Amino acid sequence: MSDRSTEPVTSEDGEELCCEAPHPTHPDDANSPPTEMLSVEKAQRLSEFLGFLADPNRLRILSILAAKEMCVGDLAAMLEMNESAVSHQLRMLRANRSVNFRKQGRHVFYSLQDRQMLDFYQAAILFQRGYANEPIALI
Repeated sequence: MSDRSTEPVTSEDGEELCCEAPHPTHPDDANSPPTEMLSVEKAQRLSEFLGFLADPNRLRILSILAAKEMCVGDLAAMLEMNESAVSHQLRMLRANRSVNFRKQGRHVFYSLQDRQMLDFYQAAILFQRGYANEPIALI
């Protein structure tokens, strides 16, 4: 059995870090998790949302809709996919409340659900750009 040091743990800049036995929590914090920690339920919903978006075709559709509203036919042409496949992805995006639609005559036009979805998409692109250390166009 090794002896643990009773010296406080410090960061590189000399700031004392909070790391005392017993683990995993301090007695005074045992009944109150940090407020910024996600609840299990919220973490599960967020995980499902991110997993849902982890589809290349859905992300490509979002990249187009981040720039402008488009109809299914134009989306299909841009994506080089058939309209049925694009419509399927759009139905899924609608069910997940990621996109809006409006009908104009025989055409259905799609756009991002709201400013929050656009902000989320743009933040993900900026994160990827920094992570990959290469420029990525928003569309």
